[in-house]
Amino acid sequence: MWIDSHNHLQDPRLGGKTGIIHAMREAGVDRCVVNATREKDWGDVTRLADDHPDFILPAYGIHPWQAHSATDGWQERLRNLLRADQRATVGEIGLDQWIKQPDIHLQMPVFLDQLEIARDLDRTVTIHCLKAWEALFDAFKQQPPPSRFLMHSFGGSVEIARRLIPLGACFSFSGYFLDPRKANTIDVFRQLPADRILVETDAPDMLPPGDFISHPLVENRNHPGNLDAIASGLATRLGLSREELARLTDENFRRCFP
Repeated sequence: MWIDSHNHLQDPRLGGKTGIIHAMREAGVDRCVVNATREKDWGDVTRLADDHPDFILPAYGIHPWQAHSATDGWQERLRNLLRADQRATVGEIGLDQWIKQPDIHLQMPVFLDQLEIARDLDRTVTIHCLKAWEALFDAFKQQPPPSRFLMHSFGGSVEIARRLIPLGACFSFSGYFLDPRKANTIDVFRQLPADRILVETDAPDMLPPGDFISHPLVENRNHPGNLDAIASGLATRLGLSREELARLTDENFRRCFP
């Protein structure tokens, strides 16, 4: 059984949720963390978690691409959501200098506030970071992360990982990195501590190569039911059996998302 440590099941691009969840269960997915990306998602994530409490763990946050959409008072509304559900975590949040707008100066205060909220309430935080590593470490100097956090779809270097590990980071692998052109990322995961590795789909994004698509969707959308094929591909590349990786990532998930 697998745990999808990061997806966006609330995304309308995935269509009807009942069929998607049934397919995930049939594919061996035991649980998943559903991450909001903006305030408008928060209610949808809550409803999914309420309808499937044994399957969905909710995560609430504002993605760096959506930093401009934050409205007055969002911080207290986020705190209230987290206080209302002890399972809830903070995500997806982060910093991104691959995009031009909203720029890092708009992203930063939104990110810092969410780090503070996560630390105050002792909640795991899921972080997106793309071409903004030094900005991330600068942010951590201003607002240290909580004691455990997930670097989702981690594409950084071994050197970056070694700076993050003492701070409490775990690292999730998404199927996009099974592309042979992304072999450097596989090499990084081979060098990570085994107790820090998780798996994810980031569905409906980060579509894996065709050999690892067990559940095709239109318009190159990534079905979260692809997790078994993705994890099997990672296990092979790490020299582990599927069963070994399943046990390992289950144990790691329970530590990262207690």
